[in-house]
Amino acid sequence: MSEDTFRSVEIERTSVGRYVVRNVRGGSMSMGTGEDASFTPVELLLAAIGGCTAIDVDHITSRRAEPTQFSVEVTGDKIRDEAGGNRMQNLRVEFTVTFPVGADGDRAREALPRSLQQSHERLCTVSRTVELGTPVSIVEAAGSTGD
Repeated sequence: MSEDTFRSVEIERTSVGRYVVRNVRGGSMSMGTGEDASFTPVELLLAAIGGCTAIDVDHITSRRAEPTQFSVEVTGDKIRDEAGGNRMQNLRVEFTVTFPVGADGDRAREALPRSLQQSHERLCTVSRTVELGTPVSIVEAAGSTGD
């Protein structure tokens, strides 16, 4: 893998059911089981799906006009499927975006539907990965079982 394509995060346990997620740029956030204010892994998945598209749409439309409102709600249902496994279904990303009155706002409003489509069909790595399905391998690091 080349340096420009490789992505990673590191997760460290802080206590039972509580973790800190860190990226290579020094950012961190808490993650947990939903017993406190920390994001759950499912909430992070929803945030990643919505955030990825939001970034794409924002970059495209903001070139034309600064939005007066820009919010995204991502929803879905966590279910146990026929095989007895947990997964999400009915994923929905809903944008509420408004632009100022005037020619620049009109251009941004005109660009909005196409930018949503471009993000969904081509640009957003997260939602495209979820929709296309990508195998996930789970491995144990050498020497991780004992002191």
